[in-house]
Amino acid sequence: MADPQLFCVAEERSGHCAVVDGNFLYVWGGYVSIEDNEVYLPNDEIWTYDIDSGLWRMHLMEGELPTSMSGSCGACINGKLYVFGGYDDKGYSNRLYFVNLRTRDGTYVWEKISNFEGRPPTPRDKLSCWVYKDRLIYFGGYGCRRHNELQDCFDVHDASWEEQIFWGWHNDVHVFDTKTQTWFQPAIKGGVPPQPRAAHMCAVLGNKGYIFGGRVLQTRMNDLHYLNLDTWIWSGRIPINGESPKHRSWHTLTPIADDKLFLFGGLSADNIPLSDGWIHNIITNCWKQLIHLPNTRPRLWHTACLGKENEVMVFGGSKDDLLSLDTGHCNDLLIFQTQPYSLLRSCLDCIGKNAIILKSQISLLPPKLLQQVLKKITFWTAANHREEQRVQKEERENKCQWSSSD
Repeated sequence: MADPQLFCVAEERSGHCAVVDGNFLYVWGGYVSIEDNEVYLPNDEIWTYDIDSGLWRMHLMEGELPTSMSGSCGACINGKLYVFGGYDDKGYSNRLYFVNLRTRDGTYVWEKISNFEGRPPTPRDKLSCWVYKDRLIYFGGYGCRRHNELQDCFDVHDASWEEQIFWGWHNDVHVFDTKTQTWFQPAIKGGVPPQPRAAHMCAVLGNKGYIFGGRVLQTRMNDLHYLNLDTWIWSGRIPINGESPKHRSWHTLTPIADDKLFLFGGLSADNIPLSDGWIHNIITNCWKQLIHLPNTRPRLWHTACLGKENEVMVFGGSKDDLLSLDTGHCNDLLIFQTQPYSLLRSCLDCIGKNAIILKSQISLLPPKLLQQVLKKITFWTAANHREEQRVQKEERENKCQWSSSD
């Protein structure tokens, strides 16, 4: 019988941060719903997922802890996880924190970046960013501004005239240079910028920062743009040849090759959680729908990170429409293979899946290869155990639904 401690997994959550550095996926923050209440995940915990062995582990964190939040923007530069913005019980944030993930003693210490030059963006959440030349380049998001901060880059949604505070969507660009610890707002040299939005997603290919979809007011979008991160010129809406994905927000967009982007999930314009995957070729400007399994497990407000062989690892998010039924938060890891695996990876997977049959021969392998095989055996043992747990949970939920309908 599998040891439940060995095969533990990070808690269910949405609106969290996740990055890959080296051989690990790191997950922090987000929220979950408990009895119709939004509960933010602990700010002093970070979960690591070993990509080779498939094992999760929770680590306690120290230092200047960020508040527990959802909708923060997380990104990794040179082994450091940077977290900006987000929303908690007190409102929107424009604070920036970082933690060194390449710790030698397993201690993760948060630091708040306070001694910076320049002016940070106004408080906001559900923004996204590009990482380019050791810079964090933020775009958009939903948040608040005072009356004297209103600009064309802001689409007003609501206002408190008494306090002179306005809430709405942004389409401004802000840069934080991690080397000089400086905030600045680049002068956009040309092109038509995307309209203000939040719950969109950004991805970098070369020197171009791509953005897809998102929401403003009651409108969800399926437009694709890029910003040249050297010249600061917008492309305008990119014309698409052929079919396009549905309008959506709360999706993910992941670079999977020098000329390709992978789009997954989100919430559609008619408030339906999506489970479709699309690959965009920036040379042909064509979208192609990926025929993948599982295609019946929708996700929105999840995260997606690129693995070692260009597989896309989707973690967390919700399978329900968060705006009406905030109960379907997930903690399973969906892995999408976007290209053939290497021969070594394929062989290791085959041995891992058939470890019982090959038991007498595995011990004869060379030491270095044996270590890789043992990790892969652990990976598939853990994966099978979690799949069994997931199926059993779904069966229990279905029985409860049938009982309540009777």
